Order: sequence, then structure tokens, then C-alpha cells
Amino acid sequence: MKTTDDFQKFHDELNKFPLVRRPSSAVEKAAPGAKRILSGMIADTLDLATSKEVAVSDEQVEIWFLTGIKYHFGQGVTKDIAEAVKWYRKAAEQNHAYAQYLLGLCYASGDGVPQDYSEAVWRFRKAAEQNVAEAQYILGFCYDTGKGVPQDYVEATKWHRKAAEQNYNVAQYSLGFCYANGAGVHQDYTEAVKWIRKAADQGHAEAQFALGDCYDYGKGVAQDSAEAVKWYRKAADQGVALAQCNLGICYANGVGVHQDYTEAVKWIRKAADHGHAEAQYTLGLCYINGKGVPKDIVEAVKWHRKAAEQNYATAQSELGACYYNGVGVPQDYAEAVKWYRRAADQGHAKAQYNLGGCYITGKGVPKDYIEAYKFYKLAAEQNQKNAVETLKLIVTQMTAVEIAEGDRRVREFRAQKLSK
Repeated sequence: MKTTDDFQKFHDELNKFPLVRRPSSAVEKAAPGAKRILSGMIADTLDLATSKEVAVSDEQVEIWFLTGIKYHFGQGVTKDIAEAVKWYRKAAEQNHAYAQYLLGLCYASGDGVPQDYSEAVWRFRKAAEQNVAEAQYILGFCYDTGKGVPQDYVEATKWHRKAAEQNYNVAQYSLGFCYANGAGVHQDYTEAVKWIRKAADQGHAEAQFALGDCYDYGKGVAQDSAEAVKWYRKAADQGVALAQCNLGICYANGVGVHQDYTEAVKWIRKAADHGHAEAQYTLGLCYINGKGVPKDIVEAVKWHRKAAEQNYATAQSELGACYYNGVGVPQDYAEAVKWYRRAADQGHAKAQYNLGGCYITGKGVPKDYIEAYKFYKLAAEQNQKNAVETLKLIVTQMTAVEIAEGDRRVREFRAQKLSK
């Protein structure tokens, strides 16, 4: 279900939700004078809590937990995650739900203890079984990614649902994602929209973008460009780069809003500045065409290069064309071939056609009709019109043996692409 690296994604998720989302503690509720007394109790318990003779009350367990919080965040004491873990553990041993959860986070991230996903999952489960929504969500995430448990989308969805039903917006978004992708449940766009909307209504930025996307493409709701723009804007205002890019494209095309190239460039640039490859490429197009900005080919090449360096195939193809034709950069056939090849290897039809042309003319590479045939045929299979016509001409200049070798290379290319 997840498409990014599991290890990195796990840590990204840990940083997305608050360490504690729980009713206000006694300290938070108390008047200033009472806060001083409670804070003093927490300090006094540093010695008392280590004594086996002290009877453990609910109040004492809560104080141990709050002491861990103080050390975790450096509230009135020097920040010390290892010391926080010690106090979380004491409270967790009395089955304090949020202490179990926070101790699980420490094990998952390797903060204050050696990283141990199995121990993290055990702690998350203890908290989840006590209806801690964050723990239910992160336990579902562990099943989703196979961290500390065998990967199991059905079990992941089960725990996401438990948290979502407690109105935890991160879990609502994840549950919607499960329904949209048919992961652990039957694919159901209507149900996906239901849960994504619940999260979006609570201000969850990625859910707002996803809901905009549903309206844009009519998935689970009637297609409605104006409604799509509304939700893209909400997500864009929260800094979601893809939403910023999509909102900019809506302005550029006059979809759901009045056409406004200046406004389009404003949003596309925001996304491009965040490193969004499609936005960087699109901003380059704005400079090429002088839409919303003065025409500037050098600036266009700059943004196409940024996108190309992120392996965005269309930008790689266009950057190759810039080098081939000497537009915005000095003409350099070898550099053109380099960028054409990077896009062609990703299956970009126009780049495959252009690379075939380089092999025909010997520009940037030695002449090679077989290699040219390979790339023309790959492009023609994607209905690249020029490639279809050129392929008809090139075969008249090749022997049957050369054509057979070209076909073998085409099959090899396809096999390599499938194996990646």
C-alpha cells in the first residue's frame, strides 16, 4: 500500500502526530498555586518512586508518567530522553496507557533506548487495547509496513478503523486511503471519500488535498472542479506542495477558477520552491511561454534541470532537447543524449524517439541503426506518431538479421523495465 521506503516512511509518520493527545493532566488543569504543589510532588517522587515499599496509587503512576514527559521535553529539567524512558517504563509497568504508547515511540525511533520494532509494537498494542487512538493508528501502520510484525493489510485496516472511529484524523485519512486503494478492504471510493472528508474537515492537510483530487477526477463523488479547487486551496495554504502545484495548474487552465497566469505562477513557484518536480518542470514551461512571467529560456532551463535531477522524465526529455538544439544552454549532443537516455529508460516515448534519431544521425553517439530501431519501436508501441512513421522507413534500410537483433533488444528493454 505504501510506495515510499518503509523505513523512512515509518519515521516520517512518527513525526506527523503528537506524542500525547489526551485529556488535560492534573498539572494542566490546576490553578497556579496548585501547579507549584503538584510540580513539587513530581520532584519529590524522584526519590520515593524507587522505593519498593511505596504503595503504588493511580496518582503516583500519573506522576511517574508526567515526570517522563518533563524529561522528554525538558520542562523544568534538562532534557534527557533516557531518563524519560525510565519514568515511562515505571508507569508502563503499571499499564499506564499513554506511557506504553510513548515508550513504544521511543523503541520505534531508537530515542533513549536501542531501536526495537518488536518491543515498540508490543507497547503500542498495550496502549491500543486501552483505546489510545494514536497507538491504534501506529499499530495499524506497523502492520501496513511490516515493522515489528508480519505485513498484514487487513489487520492494519482494523486498527486504523478503531482509531478513526475515535475521530483521530490521521487514522481517518489512512482508512480512506485503504478504501481508495483496496488495501485490506474491498476498493470503495465512496467509503474512501467519507473517511477522507472526516479528516479534511478537521484540517488534515493531506486529506484536504486527497479530497480535492477526488472532486477533480470524480472518484467517489460527482466531478466538481470548483470544489476541487476549494480543497486544493485549503491544503495549499498549509504548504502541501502537490496541492500548490495542482492549484496553480487550475489557475493556468481556468479549471474551477477564472484563468489567471500570475496566480498560477504564484502557486506553482511555491510548490517548485518546496522541491516538487512536476511544479519545477511546469514553472520552466511558464518561462518558455512567457505565461505569468516574462519569457526567459535560461530560467526555464534552470527549472527543467531541477526537475530532471529528481528523475522527472518529461523534464529530462525537454532538457535533452535544450542541449540538442542549443536553447538556453550551449549546444551539446552528448549531453542531449545523456538526458534523452534517462527519460527513455523510464519509458518516455518522445525521449525514445529523439534518442533513436541521435543513433540514426550519430549525434552524441556512434551511428547504430539497430539501437535506433530499438528506440523507435519502443516509442511507436506507445503510439508516438513520428516514431511510427520513421520506423516504417528505417526497416527498409536494415537486414532481417539486424531487425531480429533490434527486436531482441526491445524485449530485453521491456524485461529490464519490468524487473525494476
